[in-house]
Amino acid sequence: MRRALTLSVLSLLAAASLAAPPALASGNEAKKAEAPSTYFALQPLTATAIRRDGRRGVMIVEAGVEAVDPKLMERARQSEPRLRAAFAQVLMTYTAGLPRGAAPNLDYLGGQMQDAADKVLGRKGSRVLLGSAMVN
Repeated sequence: MRRALTLSVLSLLAAASLAAPPALASGNEAKKAEAPSTYFALQPLTATAIRRDGRRGVMIVEAGVEAVDPKLMERARQSEPRLRAAFAQVLMTYTAGLPRGAAPNLDYLGGQMQDAADKVLGRKGSRVLLGSAMVN
C-alpha cells in the first residue's frame, strides 16, 4: 500500500516537472512579455451590518481599481491606503442605513466608491470594480 502511494506521488512529480515551462528565458523575451499593470485588488473591505434575525453580521466586499493611464495607475498604487480608508468609510455608511435583511445594492455602492476614488485620486479616469459582496 505504501509502495503504491510512493510510486503514484513520484509519477505525479515527474509529470509535473515535464510539463513545467523553462525557468530561464532570455532578457529580451521577458521584457517584451511584461506589460504594465492596469489593475490591482484591495484587501477585502468589511463593515458591520444587521442580519435578518436582528443580530450583527459582517458585510465583506472585494474591490479593485483599474486605470489604463500609467500615471494615474501609479498614483492609485501610491494612494492605496487612502483608497482603502475612503472605500471603508463608504461601506460603513452604507451598511449603517441598510434595512434589516435586505440584499445590498452593489450598483449604488459601486457608484459611491467610484466617487470616493475620484476624490482621492484627484481626477476621473480610474474604474472601481467590485468582485463579490457577502453579508454573514
